[in-house]
Amino acid sequence: MVQIGKINQAAEILKDVAFETPLVYSNYLSRLFDAKVHLKLENLQKTGSFKFRGAYHKLAKIRATLGPEGVVTASAGNHAQGVAHAAQLMAIPSTIVMPEWASISKQIATRSYGGRVVLSGQSLEESLDQAHKLAAKGRAFIHPYDDEDIIAGQGTVGLEILSQLPEVEKVLVPIGGGGLIAGISAAVKSLRPQASIIGVQAASCASAAAALSLGKRVTVPAKHSIADGISVKKLGKLTFSIIRKLVDRVVTVEEEEIAAAMLELLERKKVLAEGSGAVPLAALMGDQLGSVSGESVVLVISGGNVDTHLLGRILRKGLFKTNRIMRLSVQLRDVPGALADLLKVVADCRGNILHVFHDRLGRHLPVELSRVELEIETRGSDHIEELLSALSGSGYEVDTL
Repeated sequence: MVQIGKINQAAEILKDVAFETPLVYSNYLSRLFDAKVHLKLENLQKTGSFKFRGAYHKLAKIRATLGPEGVVTASAGNHAQGVAHAAQLMAIPSTIVMPEWASISKQIATRSYGGRVVLSGQSLEESLDQAHKLAAKGRAFIHPYDDEDIIAGQGTVGLEILSQLPEVEKVLVPIGGGGLIAGISAAVKSLRPQASIIGVQAASCASAAAALSLGKRVTVPAKHSIADGISVKKLGKLTFSIIRKLVDRVVTVEEEEIAAAMLELLERKKVLAEGSGAVPLAALMGDQLGSVSGESVVLVISGGNVDTHLLGRILRKGLFKTNRIMRLSVQLRDVPGALADLLKVVADCRGNILHVFHDRLGRHLPVELSRVELEIETRGSDHIEELLSALSGSGYEVDTL
């Protein structure tokens, strides 16, 4: 178990290095859930995530024992950047093993912090195996989450939350390998034991939920997730022991819920969160938690390193999930003015047409008909019902897509 004294020591080491990230009160979310909702913005930490805290603390502790080859670790992105930058600040050579599918932007960011990137493995577990092999050649291995110094460094997030909001009642924390929630729960439960710690995972890789349900660590299958930073198939041994003792509950969220939460953070708070960082809000917006009415709630937005090319697709998915975009298909008589008449109905309802696909040659279309697909920006579900009603009232048979 990581004790509060070790976390306090980590805070001293990190005091003049890591940022004390803001705890921002959200008027909108507080009104929406009849609670006092705050966002702990670790996406504003150095390297764009909480991972810098644990990495710097670990390197500071072992710096005097390192050889000329420095350190090696494995990560799909955030831990990679955290270790690379911490090592750069201490003039320590770093080698980072990343899965072969790691995003190009995260590879570039890791190299920009001075890390030597090695692509190896189709999963984080395979990358970890390669990192261990490189460690055998004279490098110190830095585990991304199952390490007391790493956990203590991440626990400083919990200390800051208590300093910024002493009356906190619920803290929602993303879970991957468990280092962040283990550190936060160790800090918060030591100083405010009545506060609840709730872990949130992507349903596509719910290793913590499975472990707590079965009472032992298990390896779960992992599907592709936009919360790739927490797609860890098996909890750490140390993190599991802490989570089982200190975490009150673990819930899971679906991909559409994560995308909607990312969109909500960006639109309402101008906060860019990666999928892993948005899962606490996804849980709050879903039915997983039940009522939080009247409670002081903190959502730990753990990181903001979302791949630029993926961002547009994720936000688009969020717009569909929240009924801000609809797609429909109608068949029209292929005569002059038919398309204009259809578009006028949409325009009269103040629908904003984003895309039009007009097909005259479909295999199953009668020769006198054409098929039109529209993608329309809307104000929400009520606006969609208004559009569908207007189209139906004008004689159109509509298929929603």
